[in-house]
Amino acid sequence: MKKGRLIVLSGPSGVGKGTVVKALMERNPKVRVSVSATTRQMRPNEVSGIHYDFLSHEEFERRIAENQFLEYAEYVGNYYGTPEEPVNRMLEEGLDVILEIEVQGGLQVMQRRSDAISIFIAAPSFEVLAGRLRGRGDTDEDKIQKRLQTARREYLVAPQYRYVVVNDRLENAVDDVQAILRAEALQTEHQLELLKEAE
Repeated sequence: MKKGRLIVLSGPSGVGKGTVVKALMERNPKVRVSVSATTRQMRPNEVSGIHYDFLSHEEFERRIAENQFLEYAEYVGNYYGTPEEPVNRMLEEGLDVILEIEVQGGLQVMQRRSDAISIFIAAPSFEVLAGRLRGRGDTDEDKIQKRLQTARREYLVAPQYRYVVVNDRLENAVDDVQAILRAEALQTEHQLELLKEAE
């Protein structure tokens, strides 16, 4: 069985990462999204194992010590991370696994896994990004400005990703990600079995 691909997908808040991932999953039944682990409290509408794996601080730190995370970070007193074992299991089953994670986590995965296909999702402009954040109607202006400052820092890191996809129209952005995955599958290293038949 052909092994699946590990896809790191990052970008600032408001660029539409989640929407792109959802559309990719609808188009391709072999695409899965990894479930992150966290130490924060479960919210009423959340289900453990679907939204997050909810762990105690002690358990999370034990797993850090045992090097069980592809990436992790501490944010506002809670840990967030991507457990490696379930990701590897899905890859061995021939599934493509998307890590929809923030930029710092993405860089950690890229350093740890040379097989990761890294894609940075960008907005067409900062004006569009600000408009999307304001259009949500659930964030005050102070928080929007902080998110835009964070986005500027994240854009500086974008050149470390292998690909940049501009999410101007959702359909086009999803087509671009699909094209990246098709091109990756055609790399020589992935076609060696076919080429060996000619020997």
